[in-house]
Amino acid sequence: MILLSAQNVTKSFMERRVLDDVSFFLGEGDKVGVIGINGTGKSTLLRILAGAEEPDSGQLIRTNGIRVSYLPQIPAFDESGTVLSQVLAHLPKDLADSKEFEAKSTLAKLGILDYDRDISSLSGGERRRAGIAAALIAPSDVLLLDEPTNHIDHETAQLLEDLLIRYRGAIVMVTHDRYFLDKICNQIVEVDRGKLYACEGNYSAYIAQKAQREADAQAAERKAQSLYRQELAWISRGAQARRTKSKDRIERFEALKNREVPQESAQLQMQSISSRLGKKTVEMEHITKQIDGKQLIDDFSYIIPRTARIGIIGCNGAGKTTFLRMITGEVLPDAGSITHGETVRIGYYSQECESMDPSQRVIDYIRDTAEIVRTPNGNVTAAQMLERFLFNGEMQWNRIEKLSGGERKRLYLLKILMTAPNILLMDEPTNDLDIITLTILEDYLQNFDGAVLAVSHDRYFLDKFATELFQFKDGNCIRLNGNYSDNIDCLTASAQTAPKAAKPKKERVRTGQTKLKFSFKEQREYDHIEEDIAALEAQIAETDHAIQAAGSDYVKLQELTLQRNELESQLDAKMERWVYLNDLAERISQGEMVSS
Repeated sequence: MILLSAQNVTKSFMERRVLDDVSFFLGEGDKVGVIGINGTGKSTLLRILAGAEEPDSGQLIRTNGIRVSYLPQIPAFDESGTVLSQVLAHLPKDLADSKEFEAKSTLAKLGILDYDRDISSLSGGERRRAGIAAALIAPSDVLLLDEPTNHIDHETAQLLEDLLIRYRGAIVMVTHDRYFLDKICNQIVEVDRGKLYACEGNYSAYIAQKAQREADAQAAERKAQSLYRQELAWISRGAQARRTKSKDRIERFEALKNREVPQESAQLQMQSISSRLGKKTVEMEHITKQIDGKQLIDDFSYIIPRTARIGIIGCNGAGKTTFLRMITGEVLPDAGSITHGETVRIGYYSQECESMDPSQRVIDYIRDTAEIVRTPNGNVTAAQMLERFLFNGEMQWNRIEKLSGGERKRLYLLKILMTAPNILLMDEPTNDLDIITLTILEDYLQNFDGAVLAVSHDRYFLDKFATELFQFKDGNCIRLNGNYSDNIDCLTASAQTAPKAAKPKKERVRTGQTKLKFSFKEQREYDHIEEDIAALEAQIAETDHAIQAAGSDYVKLQELTLQRNELESQLDAKMERWVYLNDLAERISQGEMVSS
């Protein structure tokens, strides 16, 4: 059954047509990944499907009763109120009350244990996780997610991956996380030049099918060119001969002459731009750093090798960005020293991107850094570098305000490379960059003539470029040889054995406070919930046996299948409740206080 469809949709922004008479159909069980170069209309398509934006023409059709939950790139929260209240804010009051335990459970799974924190105090990664929780708890048949893995650590990404794999409804998500696309999606839709190209299967299947499609198109074009040359020679034999020529053959020649030639996808071109790096790079000796009483790094020494390829990982707030900023000199260590060699030239790609003047032209933004850069293939002008970064002549003279968020990130990346660094520090470079740009960036970093240190939660990216990992954890920097996959067992075991994040202990005024405790109803439910779970599991097992015994009685099979699905839903809800009650019991056992 088709749940929702966008039919003959067109959407333009100023003179740019991002969607050109496209149609999209989402059926039950579809898990669709939307990919494409930044600025091609991926987020626009998602907003139209969500009903958050109207198309210029065409229509959006939803099957009656279909419920849609939407996570935008920037979750919309009021800047006042608690995390819990904001996660529940989009629900009707009666539904919000019944969903409170599920909201707390989902937030806990996503690493936010203090539900009563002020929403304005959350970091970018925490706001993203709160937005994910809000989208997941909303009753829905269709889940629309715009870059759900941006700004979240790899443990949270894996947890979200598990939640989405178990999600019973249909999913449409824009993401650059290729492992995500591989494990969750059964269909890939590419947005390119205003059109949609659908491919059945996950991301790996898409890559294979696209390569075959392009090879077939090139082979067909070579054949057409050969035939055209033959027909051109035949039809050019002179006016006298043309009078006797077959009309059908002349029409075939005209069709060949006017055929539509396959267009090659625009390819980002990155050539190594760097300065000579001497023997002395960056030396860190016994550095220590605390922020707000939290130990981020303790007595760490290291000399960055000239060809280092280091991936930096760890939970949000572990100190990864602070570490990079200490290397640049923006932040000083509390103890120890960091010294730079005379030839060191650092290029720092920050997570936040820099503030851009929206009225400035794209080409002037790059020319402010360098008019000409030297590459292994000779000098290249700012305009030529912009062309290689997929900013054509027309876009170069546009104002920055016309660029999408991803295009601004790509422009910022070019500016950093135009400084010709020999030590490249990158803080979450995969956020907001499209897959094509990421693929080229990975190849560029592998061949970069200098050292690279990159903070990233993108597992695929870490596998492609890193030969060593720095894991920031519990105030220490742990060095691991190899890429992410080489250390997956170690990292997974570490995440599973790590104690739950403790809430920061604060001095509280005890007046007007009482110990947290179960309500009568919660205590009774907690005492019997494991028995209820066991009973549901037994009923599911009995239903499975009945299904096997039903043989070819299709009416009975359909009845039993519906019964099993209902039991599974009850079990899922009961398990969510079990997680919440156990978390509450643990907080009670620790003597947590609440305002009375």
